Amino acid sequence: MALKTSSCRLLFKFIHQGVVAPLAAQNALRSVLGCSSTRGYYNSGKPSYAGPGRAAHVRVVDLRSDTVTKPGPAMRQAMAEAEVGDDVMGEDPTVNELQKIAADMFGMEAALFVPSGTMSNLIAVMVHCRERGDEVIVGDLSHLHIYEQGGSAQLAGVHSTTVTTLPDGTFDLEQLESKIRHGYPDPHYPRSRLVCVENTHNIQGGRVLPLAFLQEVRALADRYGLSVHMDGARVMNAAVAQGVPPSAILQHTDTVSVCLSKGLGAPVGTVLAGPKDFISRAVRCRKALGGGMRQAGILAAAGKLSLQNMIGRLEEDHSNAKMFAQALLDCNPNLFAVDLAAVETNILRFRLQDLSLSPREFCDHMAQVSESEEAALGQGIQVLMYPHFGNSVRAVWHLGISPEDTQLAIQKMQFVVSQHVMENIRAQ
Repeated sequence: MALKTSSCRLLFKFIHQGVVAPLAAQNALRSVLGCSSTRGYYNSGKPSYAGPGRAAHVRVVDLRSDTVTKPGPAMRQAMAEAEVGDDVMGEDPTVNELQKIAADMFGMEAALFVPSGTMSNLIAVMVHCRERGDEVIVGDLSHLHIYEQGGSAQLAGVHSTTVTTLPDGTFDLEQLESKIRHGYPDPHYPRSRLVCVENTHNIQGGRVLPLAFLQEVRALADRYGLSVHMDGARVMNAAVAQGVPPSAILQHTDTVSVCLSKGLGAPVGTVLAGPKDFISRAVRCRKALGGGMRQAGILAAAGKLSLQNMIGRLEEDHSNAKMFAQALLDCNPNLFAVDLAAVETNILRFRLQDLSLSPREFCDHMAQVSESEEAALGQGIQVLMYPHFGNSVRAVWHLGISPEDTQLAIQKMQFVVSQHVMENIRAQ
């Protein structure tokens, strides 16, 4: 309630002190950010600063993704001091330690350090689907299906069929069952081999898959002799949100891919984990894809620190995302639609209800700094976020964003709203 009152007072101040500037000069940022669409999901351009003369006064709050995190002093020191060897020969002690730590934490027999999550998911598909023409069942809004360039088909010769992704990131189990092929070796059809789930679900706003759903998927897969792979890029966020160890989630999957370079803050790397024979085959696939690294312990040292020291702090990211979501709801006038119950982790998706302000325009305004803003707020605040599909905006919290940064982002949002209100008043 206090935040809502503050928002109203700030809006009143902006209007009556005459510091609200017209919303013009958008072309430069629009050319960088571009328009979002149902097929584009979000754009990858980085907005430019308002101007070099004002850069010293600008506070940047980068909410584009948790991939923008940077290693801190302790992590850099661990990387500098890492004991290394040739990992392709299995002789890098730091890589081996990371893999052992990960396997134990995930409740898996073995693990493999891989350069990226995209490669890790592709390796999983290649190992589970051993013959060209095998089939994987994935959600139609899954990262593996949308963002990984169709690598399963392009590089592995594996066919994909999709099930509808529900708003909470789950599938309808009856629809999932209907997608399973039967009658192999009938020459007309591919052979169903694998079901992939995503936890947390990226496009659906960081949603956490319920444990009961995972248990049901596991039972269904077992009934038909299929494997289950989890794209667990942010599964640590899911574990923190549910208050359970990651092994409690991963007991329902055969394999998992866990990213170290998102909320956990490592600069590079993903861990792929599963049974020993799966990992043995995965080593061969990693080599074929060019992912065999030599003295990789320099990178694995950062990953070790991520798993050992960075999981507990994810709760702060979740809290900051909820704080911003609540501020959007409390905004007066009510420009934003937010399902607060759906803000479960560090990813926030919200919609704009005013048709005169598009997600792209809102992101443009959040990313630019004007003299009137500096006069009103005492500094320039540049908030970077992406227009997303479905008339929405996506913002992601991470270790580089403090509660103070979140409050600054709220102030900037309130200022942008005040400008929009004044522009509408002038247009009447």
